[in-house]
Amino acid sequence: MTGVRTAAKLDVSPCGDAAVRITVDGAGTEEVWGTVHHLARRLNDGEVPGVLSAVPTYDAILVEFDPCVTTADTVMFQLLSWEAPDALAALPSRGLDVPVLFGGEAGPDLTWVAGVVGLPAARVVELMCETELLIRCLGGPAASAMTDGPDFGEPVPRLATPRLRVPPGAVSLAGRQAVLGPVAAPSGWRQIGRTPLTVLQTDTEAVVPYRPGDRLRYYAIDEATYARLRGEPMRYRADD
Repeated sequence: MTGVRTAAKLDVSPCGDAAVRITVDGAGTEEVWGTVHHLARRLNDGEVPGVLSAVPTYDAILVEFDPCVTTADTVMFQLLSWEAPDALAALPSRGLDVPVLFGGEAGPDLTWVAGVVGLPAARVVELMCETELLIRCLGGPAASAMTDGPDFGEPVPRLATPRLRVPPGAVSLAGRQAVLGPVAAPSGWRQIGRTPLTVLQTDTEAVVPYRPGDRLRYYAIDEATYARLRGEPMRYRADD
C-alpha cells in the first residue's frame, strides 16, 4: 500500500512483552480515526510478520505479536517506516438494517433520556432511526458496535449505578455515542431499546457481522415483529 502523507503523526511504544501501542496525532478527529483504521486493516492483512492482531479504537491501536517470531523493536521499526495512509480515503463500508423494539422493558431508559434531552420519546426514536450511524470501533465486551450517536443537542449522562446485567442486543446511549451490545453484560449506558436479532455469531471467524467503518440503520418494530424476528442472525443488507 502506498500511502498519501497527511498531517497525522504516529507514536509507537511497547505495551507489555507481546504488544505495542500506536497512538495517532492529527489535525482533527476524522483524520485521526481514519488513520487508525486504515493502519489496523493493513496490519490485520498480515503485512508485518509475527503480528497476530491489531485492535483499533478511536485514536490508537493495540498491536499484538508473537514474541517467538518477532520483537517489539522490530515491529516498532517497521511501523515507523510506513508512510501515513490517506486518512480521508473511505474505508470499505457496508450497511446493516437493525430492527429495534424501543421503550418498555426493552428500553427502560427511553423516557428518561427523552426528558434529559428535552424531546418527546417518539422524537428520540425518530432521530435514532433517520440516519445511518457509523461504527467507529468494536468495544468490550464481545465486539460491541460503538457508533456515533444522533445529535440530541445534549450529551446523555450514564447511569449513576451501572446495571449488573443488560441483555444481548441492547441498544444504548451515553455521551454523544450509541452502542449495540452482542452479549449480556454489566453496563452504565442508558438502554433505550433491544434488537431481536442474534448479534454474536460464534460459528463465523469474525464473531460479529460488522467491522469499523460499516453503518447501522435502526428501524422501530412492535412486540409482534420482535417475537417473529427473535433469534434471526444479523446480516449485511443484500444490496450493499
